[in-house]
Amino acid sequence: MIIYNVTVSLADETIHDEWLQWMKKVHVPQVMETELFADSKMLRLLNEENNGITYAIQYRCLSLAHYERYLNEFAPILQAETAKRYGNKVLAFRTLLEEV
Repeated sequence: MIIYNVTVSLADETIHDEWLQWMKKVHVPQVMETELFADSKMLRLLNEENNGITYAIQYRCLSLAHYERYLNEFAPILQAETAKRYGNKVLAFRTLLEEV
């Protein structure tokens, strides 16, 4: 199982509530609609050292091929939409993990 992990820090805490609702109701469902991921979960970091708000959004997919297809066909559009909506108020760091 491959896990696509997106760690997101909110540089502007005033957008938190709106961003969280948008993620839950729009963005994550759009990612899942690609049908390339088995499931997803959103976690909030409890030990935030920079006094910001940080989340990890994890998407599980069955193979590296599914992830690569997402990366090539869907990620650029979805990431551009996020950037257009929030600009530099939201910083994202992406990692790829393998479940062992």
